[in-house]
Amino acid sequence: MAFVALLVSGVAILVAHPRLYWGETGALGSPALIELPLTLDLEQSGWGRSLHFLAAWVCVVNGAFYVGGGLVSGHFRTRMTPGDRRLREPDAYNPLQAVTYLAVVFVLLPLVILTGVSMSPAVMAAVPVVDVFGGHQSARTIHFVIATALVLFVAGHVVMVCRKGVARRMRRMIV
Repeated sequence: MAFVALLVSGVAILVAHPRLYWGETGALGSPALIELPLTLDLEQSGWGRSLHFLAAWVCVVNGAFYVGGGLVSGHFRTRMTPGDRRLREPDAYNPLQAVTYLAVVFVLLPLVILTGVSMSPAVMAAVPVVDVFGGHQSARTIHFVIATALVLFVAGHVVMVCRKGVARRMRRMIV
């Protein structure tokens, strides 16, 4: 639900200003790095930002529990790295799946969080993380690219789950 809220609110934010820039600043008159084919609607930004911020924190807390549980239980070590157990387990992740999941959990998600936080004026006043990404608009562009990759990952994941049997897979994911 939080991911859907992030997606909907992210689109609302993009509709408010569907142009992506590189560097510190970007404005309607300046040349854009990426121009999305969306209709400009400056009235969308407020509720979209509020929902995006709330849903992001729900995802961060959920992700912290997932990573913590995965590290404590050994899930990442036993299910995501090659070993004897993988050969015996019929539903084990193949190497491509394992690398993809690890990249999503330990690279893309932390980057999307850092780029998201770096767009907050309050956070930037205290800790200027945005400098790492080359400016506010660069962080926004990187955030968009990573978010697009995560949406494609989730879509591919849903297709794979549907192909393998939804009921059985959902039961295993929940338990």
